[in-house]
Amino acid sequence: MTSANSTKKNSEAFLPYTEAAEALGDFNSTIMSESLVVCDVDEDLVKKLKEFRFRKATNNAAIIMKIDKDRQLVILDEEHEDISPDELKDELPERQPRFVVYSYKYQHDDGRVSYPLCFIFSSPVGCRPEQQMMYAGSKNKLVQTVEMTKVFEVRNTEDLTEEWLREKLGFFR
Repeated sequence: MTSANSTKKNSEAFLPYTEAAEALGDFNSTIMSESLVVCDVDEDLVKKLKEFRFRKATNNAAIIMKIDKDRQLVILDEEHEDISPDELKDELPERQPRFVVYSYKYQHDDGRVSYPLCFIFSSPVGCRPEQQMMYAGSKNKLVQTVEMTKVFEVRNTEDLTEEWLREKLGFFR
């Protein structure tokens, strides 16, 4: 066999690097999407969240949600009225993820008052990886289901302060 034939044969046997990487990427994303659990949202919770969106109260309030792993369903965990961001952080578990829909009385610098509805994904460092994946995989579906636009994530519950929330909301002026 000549060296020209040998080179031709080798190039046919191996995909170019970019094609191989793309094929591997497709393979990996297929594996990830098959193992990623996306949980449904409890119908009663969807109704409660829609009512919460249109509530007339002018105080801070929160709905905290968790995933029922056995039923693979996002369910209501707790409800709170008159709760500050600092009080809210004390209600969140330090080692377990939670979803929060928070109605916040926001005093703008120019004196206006608004009541933004914020979606906060609390995913503390130190959670079990399978739990983090289940919550992360379900977050987008929940956000779409309740039609949220102000979506934030906190990795350390201690970071959830009034200052942090005001900073995040400052981007939506």
